Amino acid sequence: MSKTRRMLIGLLALVLLWGCGRASAGSRYELAEIHEVGGRQGICTEQGYYWVSGSGTLEKYDSGWHLVARNTEPFVGYALEVNHIGDIDVYHNELYLGVEYFMDGVGKNIQVAVYDGDTLRLKRVFPFRGDTGQTECSGIAVDPDSKTVYMTSWIDDASSGYLYMYDLETGDYKGKLEMQPGPRWLQGIACYGGDLYVTSDDGDADENAPDHMYRVAVSADKKTGRVMPEKAFDDVTRQGEIEGLTFDKSRGRLLVLYNRGARIIAGMPSGFYEGYDREIHEVFVYDIIEEDE
Repeated sequence: MSKTRRMLIGLLALVLLWGCGRASAGSRYELAEIHEVGGRQGICTEQGYYWVSGSGTLEKYDSGWHLVARNTEPFVGYALEVNHIGDIDVYHNELYLGVEYFMDGVGKNIQVAVYDGDTLRLKRVFPFRGDTGQTECSGIAVDPDSKTVYMTSWIDDASSGYLYMYDLETGDYKGKLEMQPGPRWLQGIACYGGDLYVTSDDGDADENAPDHMYRVAVSADKKTGRVMPEKAFDDVTRQGEIEGLTFDKSRGRLLVLYNRGARIIAGMPSGFYEGYDREIHEVFVYDIIEEDE
C-alpha cells in the first residue's frame, strides 16, 4: 500500500472520530512570527530561551532568537553508536533528547539522553528497554505533572501507534500508551493543558498537501489516548516536512519547526525542489486563541 493511500485511510479514520465531538472546546492558532533556525529536527523553550536540534547539532537562542550557544559534536560520550537527534524537550534547564542511529528509514541504539541546557553537553543516559516494540525515536516530551517522559516512533509500522513512557526521576520504563486511532509518521510531541500533542508528516509536499498536528486525550490509567485532529498547517511558507513542536506556556504560544526545499525519501533529505539549493528550517510561532464551548 502506498504512503498516499495509507495517509488517506488514516485521515479518514481521524475525521470520522472528529465528527463524534472533541474532548474540550479546543483552540485556534493565529500565526504571529516566523524565525529561520539552524536545525531541522526539534524545538523547545523555557525561561525565555529556545533550543533547536538538528540531526547532529544542538543550538540555543535567546528571547530575540539570537544564537547564544551551539554544539556540533553532540554524540561525544555514548557507549553505543548514534548519529541522529529527533524532537527535544526541556525541563529545569536540562534538555531531553531521543537519540539513535538512523539510516534509510531504520532506527537502532535508541536512548533517552539528558543534556545541560547551557553547555549543550551530554550529562546522563536513561537505560532503554529493547523489548517494548519501539523501533525508532522521532520525538520526546516531558510531563512534569506525572513525572513521565514520552517517546514517539516515526516508522510506519505497529510501533508508531504507541507512545513509550519512562519515569522522569528514575529513568525506568513505565509502559506504553496506545493511540486510538494511531496517526502515522510522527515527528514531534509536546505536553500542554493536560493533553499530549503530536505532529505528523502525513501531508504530501509534491501535492501541496499540509502536514497536521493531533491532540491526544490520555485516559486516567495512561493506557490509551483518544486522537483528534487539531490543526492543518496550510499557512506555512511552503509545504515540506513538519518536525518538532513545543508550547510556550508563559506566553500562550505554539511553536512548530517546518522544513522546506529538500525532497525527503525514507526520512532522509535527497535532492532539492526547483528553486532551492539548500533546505530551510523555520520555526512558526502561533498565538493560541482559546475557543468558547
